[in-house]
Amino acid sequence: MTQAEIYQATTNKTLIDYVAALDGAATRRGFTIHNRGNMAMAETYLAHNLPMPADFDLHMIQVCKPEKSSQSFQANIERAPLMPKFIMVFSKEGATRVRFLAYSKELISALVPGDAQFPESLVQTYAVIREMIDEAL
Repeated sequence: MTQAEIYQATTNKTLIDYVAALDGAATRRGFTIHNRGNMAMAETYLAHNLPMPADFDLHMIQVCKPEKSSQSFQANIERAPLMPKFIMVFSKEGATRVRFLAYSKELISALVPGDAQFPESLVQTYAVIREMIDEAL
């Protein structure tokens, strides 16, 4: 892995069906969709009176494992900028596309210096999120 990578997956499921499957995969691992009510970006833009094409369907899905993140914040609040984890899901060329940004241990160490446990813990969380993405395909 370079300093960061975008994990990419594609499915023939509809966006709505994929999000439902992802929710199930997340729940089985103790994760929750934190922004369930406002993950559809078209709705967000329209609420700000910004015109969007009728077929724009980007969903920014924030996943969180509250049990783990609450402990992590208590251990070191400086971890906060790296804690939000978003899975992007959108339609393109007749398929549902999934994207997830993850950082390397080295970059995490550089961004949160002096926190020996955090880089490995966060990389492990990224691996679980990739499992969730793949299971939902």
